[in-house]
Amino acid sequence: MNTLQITHRDGHAIVRLSRGRANPLNAELVNELRDTLKQLQQDDAVKGMILTGSKGFFSAGLDVIELYGYDEPTMRQFWYDFNALVSEMTSFDKPLVCAITGHSPAGGCLLSICADYRVMTEGKYRIGLNEIPVGITIPPTIFNLYAFWLGHGTAYRALAEGRLFSTTEAHAVGLVDELTPADQTESRAYEKLAQYTAFLPDVWRQSKRNMRARLLKDLHLADEVAEQSLAQWWKPESRAVLKGIVEQLKK
Repeated sequence: MNTLQITHRDGHAIVRLSRGRANPLNAELVNELRDTLKQLQQDDAVKGMILTGSKGFFSAGLDVIELYGYDEPTMRQFWYDFNALVSEMTSFDKPLVCAITGHSPAGGCLLSICADYRVMTEGKYRIGLNEIPVGITIPPTIFNLYAFWLGHGTAYRALAEGRLFSTTEAHAVGLVDELTPADQTESRAYEKLAQYTAFLPDVWRQSKRNMRARLLKDLHLADEVAEQSLAQWWKPESRAVLKGIVEQLKK
């Protein structure tokens, strides 16, 4: 694995995003995470999983610099793979807890809301979905996933504004479940995971499926609306916005 570090502890898998300082999401990371989820899902020795990042960053979201240079076939494949990752994380049968170790905008936030529980490092970090300001269309599947945690009204207003929440705001609206000092984020996430995995696995698994039934049904529509996002990605006005973001990031 080039973009992930995986360790095991007492039947629990700790998967750490490990792609530079900010863990931006590119095709390689997305596919390595998909492969890892599949392996952990099929491994009966693994009871649950923690997804975490590095100090100061969980993930900065999509690697706009790299993605901006993708040609159309490569970008289409990436978009379908990323949608599949979101669906596979959301439908992951075993307990999944996120230890959000810092900033988590856009795609980073999206990965975290697929989990069953989120522990975030307190401090001057930001989290949320800000796709609209950067020229990326919000599909109904992502709105439904956001609203699953925030409620429809709060999710709608936040998405319409492309709002990034402070840690305390994120906790207040239910985007994260608890805040901890930096040196306790992963240990607290592990405690929560251990709590979940102590329950009867079949009971917990089927209950998760039942509680997420409508959400999972909606996620199967992701590929049908992917072309909307792809079409917007290539429009000149969106490319201009993205180019400006790329130039700022390179500085």
